[in-house]
Amino acid sequence: MNNNSFFTPREIVSELDKYIIGQDKAKRSVSIALRNRWRRQNVSSEMRDEIVPKNILMMGPTGVGKTEIARRLAKLSQAPFIKVEASKFTEVGYMGRDVESMIRDLTEIGVKMVSDEESKAVRAKAEEIAEERMLDLLLPSSPEPASEEGAQSEQSPATEARKESEKKRTKEKLRKLLREGKLDDKTVEVEISSAAMPFQILGTQGVDEIDMNLPEMLGNLMPKQTKRKKVDVPDAMKILIREESQKLVDMDKVVKLAIERVENTGIIFIDEIDKIAGGNSNSGPDVSREGVQRDLLPIIEGSTVNTKHGMVKTDHIMFIGAGAFHVSKPSDLIPEIQGRFPVRVELEALGKKEMVKILTETKNALTKQYVELLKTEDINLVFKKDAIEEIARIAMEVNSTTENIGARRLHTILETILDEISFQAPDMTRSKFDIDAAYVREKISEIASNKDLSKYIL
Repeated sequence: MNNNSFFTPREIVSELDKYIIGQDKAKRSVSIALRNRWRRQNVSSEMRDEIVPKNILMMGPTGVGKTEIARRLAKLSQAPFIKVEASKFTEVGYMGRDVESMIRDLTEIGVKMVSDEESKAVRAKAEEIAEERMLDLLLPSSPEPASEEGAQSEQSPATEARKESEKKRTKEKLRKLLREGKLDDKTVEVEISSAAMPFQILGTQGVDEIDMNLPEMLGNLMPKQTKRKKVDVPDAMKILIREESQKLVDMDKVVKLAIERVENTGIIFIDEIDKIAGGNSNSGPDVSREGVQRDLLPIIEGSTVNTKHGMVKTDHIMFIGAGAFHVSKPSDLIPEIQGRFPVRVELEALGKKEMVKILTETKNALTKQYVELLKTEDINLVFKKDAIEEIARIAMEVNSTTENIGARRLHTILETILDEISFQAPDMTRSKFDIDAAYVREKISEIASNKDLSKYIL
């Protein structure tokens, strides 16, 4: 997170507006929470440890933008981000994933983020070294001397200097050809190394702990395997650049920076948190609901989790909980969990007006995506205004008569409308399609008229 210039709450909302329609209250709350993280980085070190993140609980039906808000938030702050589902976790003693695995997964994401950044920083140097290695592979090998007498005569300083000069000139010619891409059709033999791992660990319970440090522990015991592989020059360059980047990157520094970033800017999005709310039953799938909440509590409150990269403190990781809360309500969560989500935001169900905007105004609008997809087949797809209105109307109608899945309904309807064009696109001679309301109704009418069928198709 850049301490010199970071997004203001107004700018954060403006960025979120590019991808998410409506939900102004939610955007406002998360923008303040994100800005507070930047503010915390700029207070005195003594006070910094005392300021805890204000975790957010989002409530609202599916398909209204809860996950998208959290994901875009993490992207804006360049923070390690992970989405988990509360229903996938079980309390200790039951089959399933333990809650600490989310911290281990977040740490892995943080390490990869920092590692990629460091690799980019050394890429120019890695490319230089990889190019030299490639030229050595491409250079024709020197012929062996015929005899010992010949060998002696070839060892004269003048001959050696001439051979070295010729080799240098050849190398520079090859370098020019390589950079111009004129050697891309050549194949070279590269050596790829990998550590042998002759067995696998099977099972689910506790597997995160079992294999946490296994590769490192056995790294020196297991033999290193290398294999030679013939590949095209461009692919070989990628392999060599990757190898050289790994050699140049200081992994100790990467891990240290990654843990620091995870601890101070990490965001965990816990979806379906409403599924673990409610009273405990004595049997069946609900048996560990409250147990999962109690296992989550120390992580959200602040604890230290052991990962294969070291100990990670969760005190300043931000948690965003989300759920539809159709059956349960936030007050059904245990009081301690409720207290750890002080910011409550209710997201509103989408109306026809919002559906139209989602189809046209967002940066990643569905209609824009389909236009670009079919453009690859030289087909110009044009959505008329009345078609957009009709798609939004149908989405609202189906959401009201069946399960309300919000904007996700638009995906289903658009796939149904464009099914024939998408299937026949490679073989079509026609290059332009105007999608109007009549076309939409034609494709949907048969399904929409049959209520039982529409429940399954739309």
